[in-house]
Amino acid sequence: MDLQPKKKPGPPQVTDITLPQDYLEYFAVIAKQPYPFLLDSAIRDEASGRYSLMGSCPFMVLTSKGDRITVRRGSRRSTIRGNPFDVLAEILKNFRVPDPPRGISFPTGCVGYFGYDLCHFIEKLPRKAKDDLPFPDLFLAFYDRVVCIDHVRKKVSLVSVDFGEKRIVSSPRKEVRPSAQTAFETVIDSNFTKEEYMATVEKAKEQIAAGEIYQANLSQRFHVRSSAHPFRIFRNLRQVSPAPYTAYLHFDDMAFISSSPELFLSLEGRKAVSRPIKGTRKRGRGKEEDEALRKELLESGKDDAELSMIVDLVRNDIGRVSEYGSVNVPQPKILDSFPTVHHLSAVVEGKLRKEAGVVDLLKALFPGGSITGAPKIRAMEIIDELEPTRRGPYTGAFGCIGFDGNANLAMSIRIVLCSGENLYFQVGGGIVADSVPEQEYEETIVKAEGILRSLELK
Repeated sequence: MDLQPKKKPGPPQVTDITLPQDYLEYFAVIAKQPYPFLLDSAIRDEASGRYSLMGSCPFMVLTSKGDRITVRRGSRRSTIRGNPFDVLAEILKNFRVPDPPRGISFPTGCVGYFGYDLCHFIEKLPRKAKDDLPFPDLFLAFYDRVVCIDHVRKKVSLVSVDFGEKRIVSSPRKEVRPSAQTAFETVIDSNFTKEEYMATVEKAKEQIAAGEIYQANLSQRFHVRSSAHPFRIFRNLRQVSPAPYTAYLHFDDMAFISSSPELFLSLEGRKAVSRPIKGTRKRGRGKEEDEALRKELLESGKDDAELSMIVDLVRNDIGRVSEYGSVNVPQPKILDSFPTVHHLSAVVEGKLRKEAGVVDLLKALFPGGSITGAPKIRAMEIIDELEPTRRGPYTGAFGCIGFDGNANLAMSIRIVLCSGENLYFQVGGGIVADSVPEQEYEETIVKAEGILRSLELK
């Protein structure tokens, strides 16, 4: 498989452009083109909400299912068997851009998601859960032209690099037309009943009592039918449940939509950062109730223990590819408040070793400890035994990796997967020794409320 660029690129070209004040309306036009993407933040702050990125018509698309890897490049399509992480590393090495401009967060590169089941290329794990979703394990589209919005500087730039490649200008995507009547129906099913989920929590607690694990993250998946266009669902979710990391990816007859609060990893130069989340409370109906719930979360010994375990796990993961002594936790406990929930999080940092790159960092952290448990490998084995279906894109990662070697990937939580008129979303929580099954079930429902409201079901 030829993974070399057609020509040696020069430095990225940057052109200032003007967009309408509501840039989502501009993107709605782009969204009609092949393989459109939008990475955005519905919460503005300089750390996580400074930039928005959008584009369409990539020159290459990389997908995988199991060890079957497909590369679409222009009008050609090639398929091989192998490790998708190795293929990605080869592409990023060959398409490296020289002299990336300052002040541009993404000097072109790839955008997409890494599904949870790519963990099988990192660790030897069982495959007992049923694979019943049509989504690829990996979807990455490579763009040589992107629109970058800097919300702090209030500047919009068109960034392009000439690799001599032909862009993909057609897609087998089928349009999903909105219904003239109510676009959303009721929840059809879940992969657990309430009683089954609580029984599964008890089984996880038995594994904890036996000393197999300290914590496991268990999730349940809901299925809804809708005739609404995925972009409408994205706009609803973004408005109802705003978060620092929102995404809209549309490919073939499928769409990946997220409003995630959690940073999986960022890499800038050699500085690696992860910000795991553990601990959740719903927002109160008034100021007094809301403050009481904030205080309850901050003073919860159970949630503190969960967060501490995951911080230790992430420190160990980052340490695998970082310089000795460079891993630290500058912020061990942060309270993050979003429109529907309060969360606890922490910041873990490390300095990447000179011989390590973004794919090495990705493999060291993947999948994120906050959505597996501790110890990670045994927790993933137990997840496979207890959850009836594979997770697919859920609890993997999504975002962008630039041709400059930098990356920004969020945790694939608070996601909606659209396949034709079938919508899927999944929610979970961390199970520890003193978890109460009914409360754990209710936590998943709290986390689902933002998505349910965006689907007009609440």
